[in-house]
This record gives sequence, structure tokens and C-alpha cells, in this order.
Amino acid sequence: MTHPHAKPALRARARELRRQGLTYDEIQSELKCSKSSISLWVSDLPKPVRRPADPALASAAAKRRWEPTMRLREAERQRTRSAATAEIGALTDQQLLIAGVCLYWAEGTKSKPYRPQARVTFMNSDPTMIEVFTAWLRHVGVEPGRVRFSLYIHESADIPTAERFWADLVGITVEELGRTTLKRHKPTTDRKNTEDGYRGCLRVDVRNGADLYRRIEGWWCGIVLAARSTDTDHGTRT
Repeated sequence: MTHPHAKPALRARARELRRQGLTYDEIQSELKCSKSSISLWVSDLPKPVRRPADPALASAAAKRRWEPTMRLREAERQRTRSAATAEIGALTDQQLLIAGVCLYWAEGTKSKPYRPQARVTFMNSDPTMIEVFTAWLRHVGVEPGRVRFSLYIHESADIPTAERFWADLVGITVEELGRTTLKRHKPTTDRKNTEDGYRGCLRVDVRNGADLYRRIEGWWCGIVLAARSTDTDHGTRT
């Protein structure tokens, strides 16, 4: 039941805020009541002169208005993510093989007509990508001694912390990392990767990897042919 004095108190507060120059939206955000009620309570007061917006107050008000919606969206995102995670389950050997080949062909170094080469080099800033790729290397029989790791990072970052993070992730000591490559900091560049969690990119090289690279090329060709065949079977290619 609504307290008998609630409405008069809200009305008085709404009128006070209106006299201070607040808009209907701002009063609604402050009092958590309907805009129609506010309109009835303050309709006899002069319309406030528009004042320069305070960016901090505007941002805080917008955040308050959006918080319920953002909570609902985050809950829905988590439900969708959990359901999708459950759809994967355990990977078969064949599925892991295909996943790793696709990962490498998207992010790894590839031979080009203008730069023919047959080496296996993979670099990424996403720790989970590195985890999947190193698991795939083990799956296809690459001995740990053939794998080399090195860090590429902006010189303005916390380099020792980043080196420890990547070394721990791949199960080696910091001393076993190759030489860290520093990218020069340009103050005029509007970088987005400046947060505390920035750790640069880890490069993964496979020594004597020419044969593995040629196998990756063959696996990828097999995936492409299989995809084309599937499309044809489904009648989607002419």
C-alpha cells in the first residue's frame, strides 16, 4: 500500500526540482515516478531555461536509465553463451584437427606468391586462441622442444607482468621466452589497448615447421573441398 504522505512529498520534491531547472526526464530519473504525474504536478510552473548540460551529470543520468536494460541484456547474453557452450561438448580428434587448421588459416602466417615460405608462425593477443592453438600443436604431434614463444608489445605497457602472464599460460619460465619485441609508443596515436589487462601479442613459432606447414595447406584444401561438396549436396551451389 502506498504511504498516504508519499504523493504530497513526491509532488513537493518534483516542484522543487522543476524550479531548479530540471527536465521531466531528469525529475523522473531522480524520483522514479511516472512522467505523466510529474507533468500534472509542475504544469503551472514556467518551463525552465535550457542550461548548458553537465557532461558528468548527463552521463550518470543516462547510466541510471539504462542500467535495468543492460542487466537484462547481460543476463540474456550469459544464457545464450551457456547454451552455446553446452552445444560443443567434448571434441573428437577430427574436430580438434579441423578447428586448429581453421584457426591457423585465419590467423597464422601463410605463404604468398610474392613471399613464398613454408614455416609455421601464429600470433595473437587472445589467451584462449593461444591455448587452443598450442593444444592443437600437441594434437598433431609437435614436440614441445620445437615450439618457441616470444612477446610483441608496446613499450609503454607493463612488460614484466605481460611476460609472466604468457609464460604461465603456455607452461614455461620467463627466461624461456624469446626476445621481447617492443613497439614504439606514438603519443599522437589514439590507442584503445591501454587498459590494465593489455598484455601484447604472443608469437608462437614451430622450428623445422616446413612439413607441418605443407600439411596445414593440405588440410585446409580438404576442408574447402568438403565444404563445397556439402553445399552441392544441399543444392546451394549451381
